[in-house]
Amino acid sequence: MLKRYGLFASIMLIISLSAIFMFYSVLTPEKKLPIYQPNMVKFQLVDSTIQHVKRFHKIEDFSLVNQNNEIVTNETYNGKIYIADFFFTTCPGICPIMKENMTILQDEFINDDDILLLSHTVTPEIDSVHVLKKYSQEQGVLDSKWNMVTGDKKQIYDLARKSYLVAEDIESPLKYDMIHTENFVLVDSKRRIRGFYDGTDSDVMDNLISDIKILKKEEFE
Repeated sequence: MLKRYGLFASIMLIISLSAIFMFYSVLTPEKKLPIYQPNMVKFQLVDSTIQHVKRFHKIEDFSLVNQNNEIVTNETYNGKIYIADFFFTTCPGICPIMKENMTILQDEFINDDDILLLSHTVTPEIDSVHVLKKYSQEQGVLDSKWNMVTGDKKQIYDLARKSYLVAEDIESPLKYDMIHTENFVLVDSKRRIRGFYDGTDSDVMDNLISDIKILKKEEFE
């Protein structure tokens, strides 16, 4: 009798726990990433001409050159989720840490063709194709996954401040100088910004990896 009662109690407990789990799942909506607009971002990082924009913002067309002297354009990333950042090879501060954390992302999604990486130099006058190639080899960059790009300085400046919204303008005798931030930018397959992440914080990388998976489920599943 006790054995039968114990079996009945175990079955009821399993049913109750399953019902609680299903009820909780129904009441807990899936996380959905925001779509960032210029008016949602710290104004110092956004060009004054677009600070008022509240909708329809997307990454503008671009054409740059990567570490293999290949042309990289927005079409390279068509239909892809990608993570973008800005750096320079001689940066002694945050850039080495950012590159280590970008490598974590490369390794995490190494077999996922829907996820790509894109790093822009903010000193194209220094970071030639040859320099970027040497730097990419030192960083363990997988060419098919991660482009490091150089090119026209004004275009890179405009991308940083009018598209990705991650650089502060500075007074300088040289045109188009800027202070890049530590931000990694998560961009969806429609060229919209879906998140900003501190690229110097390894703990934040866990959040970014999780958000990439959420975004992939939203866009491809």
